[in-house]
Amino acid sequence: MTRRIVLLVAVLLLAALPVLNALPSSNPLYVSDFLVSIIGKWICYAILALALDLAWGYAGILSLGHGAFFALGGYAIGMHLMRLIGPRGVYGHPVLPDFMVFLGYQQLPWFWLGFDWFPFAFLMALVVPGLLALVVGYLAFRSRITGVYLSIITQALTYALMLAFFRNDMGFGGNNGFTDFKELLGMPLNSGTTRAILFYAALAVLVLVFLLCSWLTRTKYGRVLTAIRDAESRVRFLGYDVTQHKLFVFVLSAMIAGLAGALYVPLVGIINPGEFSPGNSIEAVVWVAFGGRGTLVGAVLGAFSVNALKTWLTSVAPDLWLIALGCLFVAVPLLLPKGLIGILRRQGGKKP
Repeated sequence: MTRRIVLLVAVLLLAALPVLNALPSSNPLYVSDFLVSIIGKWICYAILALALDLAWGYAGILSLGHGAFFALGGYAIGMHLMRLIGPRGVYGHPVLPDFMVFLGYQQLPWFWLGFDWFPFAFLMALVVPGLLALVVGYLAFRSRITGVYLSIITQALTYALMLAFFRNDMGFGGNNGFTDFKELLGMPLNSGTTRAILFYAALAVLVLVFLLCSWLTRTKYGRVLTAIRDAESRVRFLGYDVTQHKLFVFVLSAMIAGLAGALYVPLVGIINPGEFSPGNSIEAVVWVAFGGRGTLVGAVLGAFSVNALKTWLTSVAPDLWLIALGCLFVAVPLLLPKGLIGILRRQGGKKP
């Protein structure tokens, strides 16, 4: 009960931020636009952390490529936002985005068709990461590739996608990506009201995804996943279809990561191939490990705390952030194997 009260208070405090941002700047309770924007990003990162924790913390699937699923979801919504810039088309012929005109495209590529319709773009933000995870997961799990080998495959995947999206002839804006968005669902993205709506949408999705993952991990299916994480060969010997169990959770995790990316892009106003960087996926692993793998709450706590540290450190000593990240990557497994949640539980007298 205490844990639920703490979580409810945390959600209410986050929900109060856009309200406090609407106050006059002279008010002592005023919250700046920058703080609302940065915490909105952290909420999206927390959704990504939940996705990774579901796969790694409960099924033992250490993915170093979840940043790719996150970026694909972001690109899907980014394509929709780019289609909303300028006129929608002349006599049914779609007007090309500016970067396509600059690069000499004569017509809209076939894979851009339909992205002027928001429901289609939102669906693609879930389907594309899910299909990629389905293909990669099926080939890997069917071949019983696990552990560090699977991690290397997923990291190579996100690196390959990053290189591909940097190419101008891919049709995704090259290294500049997409930016200068104007509106979403008829609302101007530069207005305070729209930013507040996007903030609340991200917060609502975070709560719903947390509840979904919490329910799933408490079911029989969730207990089988935990057993697979701890003793995969024994679970296979008992007659469970380990491949199907791991494939389902991997695809679901990828779709949640894509959803996080779809929420992230309208909030920050840009998406480029840098989001595919393997370093971003490694950061997500650090969030989960630092907060507490296999706890869900720890994943959210880790995403917020590590990104708060990153925001502070990159403002006072930018050159030290990568060193700090590397230290966290090494120190957490050695000194905090249960993460922050383990420390809190020990202080509360509970078993870590």
